[in-house]
Amino acid sequence: MFGDDPLLRALAFAGVRRRTPLVAIGLGAGGALSALALAALSAWLITRAWQMPPVLYLSVAVTAVRALGISRAVFRYLERLATHDVALRAMATARARVYRALAGGDPAVTVRSDRSALLARTAEDVDEIGDAVVRGLVPMAVGAVTSLTAVAIMAAVSPVSAVVLAVALVISGVLAPLVGARASTRIVAAGAHAREQVGADVTGLLWHAGELTVARRRDRALARLRDADDRHARAVDAAAARQAAATSMTPVAMLVSVVAAAVIAVDLASRLPGSLMDASSSDGVVTPMLFGVLVLLPLSSFESTGPLTDAAIAWESGRQSAARVMALVDAAGSTTLTADPVFDPRPASLTARGLQWGRKEALGPDGGVDLDLRPGDRLLVTGRSGAGKSTLGMTLTGLLAPLSGSVTSEPAALEESAAYFAEEAHLFSTSVRENLRVARGDVTDGEIVDALADVGLGGWLAALPAGLDTELAGAASVSGGQRRRLLVARALVHASRIVVLDEPTEHLDPADEPEMLRRICDPADIFGPERIVVVITHQPAAVDDVPIIEIS
Repeated sequence: MFGDDPLLRALAFAGVRRRTPLVAIGLGAGGALSALALAALSAWLITRAWQMPPVLYLSVAVTAVRALGISRAVFRYLERLATHDVALRAMATARARVYRALAGGDPAVTVRSDRSALLARTAEDVDEIGDAVVRGLVPMAVGAVTSLTAVAIMAAVSPVSAVVLAVALVISGVLAPLVGARASTRIVAAGAHAREQVGADVTGLLWHAGELTVARRRDRALARLRDADDRHARAVDAAAARQAAATSMTPVAMLVSVVAAAVIAVDLASRLPGSLMDASSSDGVVTPMLFGVLVLLPLSSFESTGPLTDAAIAWESGRQSAARVMALVDAAGSTTLTADPVFDPRPASLTARGLQWGRKEALGPDGGVDLDLRPGDRLLVTGRSGAGKSTLGMTLTGLLAPLSGSVTSEPAALEESAAYFAEEAHLFSTSVRENLRVARGDVTDGEIVDALADVGLGGWLAALPAGLDTELAGAASVSGGQRRRLLVARALVHASRIVVLDEPTEHLDPADEPEMLRRICDPADIFGPERIVVVITHQPAAVDDVPIIEIS
């Protein structure tokens, strides 16, 4: 098991096991060790060639330098492929499992969550978890392997230099990342909150641009978006400043290590009776070649610890994102994909006793609502904006649990009989056919054509260049009224016997709106006499003889 760390839990949730990144780490270590060996061998070759020995003495070293230069590039390329393969697979698996958890878990989690927050959890936050693998986990493991190897090589040449290098590597590879990560923890959280606010404001502007323009509130919404974007930019800049301060510790440690190695090498050479310039001296071990290794090896060893400050910050960002993702998954209460509900084809009844939902103060003095709806019944729900109309609709279909009282259906359970059709349901960027198959996968083309004709889109369908195969570019490709009619058509082809429609006539032409509502509420019209239809609407006066629940 990965333990209680949110990022480790998220990686396990995404299918990343302990052995999964080992190939990427091994390839990364191979590239880093090739660079380390290349630096040491190059130092030896440069100083040895300066002595102008016979060229055959250098042939093996020259060939090895070429091989190490090529292998360094090959290992790094393969490491990038392996690392991104692990990260991209983890991100794809994490998104799929989050969707499954939300689909099979408590519906209230998605119903009550802000749309932009859900988008952030499944988009940016999952990306941050993938970045933690690419920019955090693998670089930290590679840096640890390379640092230990560099210290071991230095210890074989000069134990004192090895101690200095070890201290410098600890400062560069452990202390600097810790300082950078801790300093940026709060700023990363603030940046994530600001980014989420930017997403919420952008979503609101995209979805309600028309209404904001008509209400002359678009400039205010744009100003709020600019403020959120500025807060996000300030958080990013503050994090960058602290990151730069932590990163500056690496070149200082490198300078100290290289200077100390050079001083130690010169001091050792000055104590030996043989000349430093004498490569064949047998009086001591500090030859020009070893002097070059002592000076150049630390430079290469810091190549793998330099990025560790960024790696620690990426890991911390991933931890915070993972905490939010796993909190969403835990709240949903399910990590397995449940089968789609099979709706009972038999006519159903809907009964509510003492039903309370949403805010208690939104209800009447009796503190509850009683309902007895039978096949063919219609019910209108009206009230001011924010009074709890949609909450009641979701409670009647089992998406939200009632505060008190009960909602039941017979002969089948509520989840097998009732369906809620939201006001802002999504139109997908796919064909007209697939946009209706979202409601029922086995619906036939004939049923789709009939449903579109029933909601007044028969002429629109006939004018499409490819009919049902015409690709829609989401909601942007249709008018507000056409979009609303498509959503009603989804409800028509759906298999549920109890239908709750949220504002089904919104954005229709004023002349068409009452007629559409009348047809929905007529048991002899489009929804038929065997289905119960509850309509949430702002204009109940358009129909007669239909019971009304008014929420004040």
